[in-house]
This record gives sequence, C-alpha cells and structure tokens, in this order.
Amino acid sequence: MATPPEIIADCRDKMAKAVDHLKSEFSSVRTGRATPALVEKIRVDYYGSEVPLQQLAGFSVPEARVLVVSPYDRGALGAIEKALQQSDLGINPSNDGQIIRLVFPELTQERRKDLVKVVKGQAEDGRVAIRNLRRHARQELEALEKNGEISRDELERVEKDLEKSTHDVVAEVDELLGHKEHELLEV
Repeated sequence: MATPPEIIADCRDKMAKAVDHLKSEFSSVRTGRATPALVEKIRVDYYGSEVPLQQLAGFSVPEARVLVVSPYDRGALGAIEKALQQSDLGINPSNDGQIIRLVFPELTQERRKDLVKVVKGQAEDGRVAIRNLRRHARQELEALEKNGEISRDELERVEKDLEKSTHDVVAEVDELLGHKEHELLEV
C-alpha cells in the first residue's frame, strides 16, 4: 500500500498532467493567428489508418494569418486536404499540387465570444478533473487511516497539504484561462 507522501506526489503529478492537457486544448482554439497547433492533431485517413497530420506534413507560417501544410508524401495531399475540410476549423484549404494553404479570416466579435465560452468550458473540465484527482487521493488516505496505518492527526495534516496543492493548481488553471480569454478578445 502507498504511503501518504507517495499518494500526494502521485496526485500532484496527475494534476500537472491535467494542466498540460488543458494547455494543449487551449492551443487548439483559434485566435485569428495561424499556428500549427490548430491542425497538427487532425486525424488523416492515410492508406487505411488514422494518422495525426503532424506525422504526415511539415508546417510553416509565412504570414500571421496563413498556415502552409507541406506533405512529406505528395500522395497524401488529397487525404490531408479532405481531413482539413472535414475538421471543425471552418476554413477551406487551397491546394496547388504540392502544398496546402490555409488562410484564417479575421474573427468576428461574436465568434470571439463563442470561443471564450469554449475555453471556459475546457477550463471547467480541467478543474473538475483536478477535483476528481483530489477526491481519489483523499479516499486512499482515508483508507490508510481506517486500516490504522496513519493517525487521524497525520491524515488531517496530509489532507491540508493536498488541499493547498489542489488550490494552487486550480489557480494556475484560472490564470491560463485569463490569458487565453485576453488573447481571444484582443483585436
């Protein structure tokens, strides 16, 4: 059975992973600027298997609102273009036979507000995941106390430590959300 410090360390590690996941979710939300993070996870049907676009192509950003996708294999061009059209980007790719260009339009104020709602939802999902991790760790700690492996005082001390860690991570999520909101609403 794990010791309280191991349980707390494991919980902190999982919370850090939840924050990293949230950062990657945020990076896939479009802000009016072209960035490879918007498309690199899109799944492409490449010779019968689903492959992330980042494994099939290189990316460059020649201008602030233009993303160029350069397939490593020209045979994949059609499949990549089809995957981009079917994605939720809402952008029609243009293909010159060698590369695919994505031109991102300026975001309307209404679209910006919709995207803010999306990132707020993602942040809330992150907070819920963090609280679930805390609850799971707390259950493990209470089981240790019930089995007589730790005292009631030690349980309370460790739970305070767990609570502080949770509070710090939730504050980090709130800070990330604030930055992303500012980025989305910036014209």
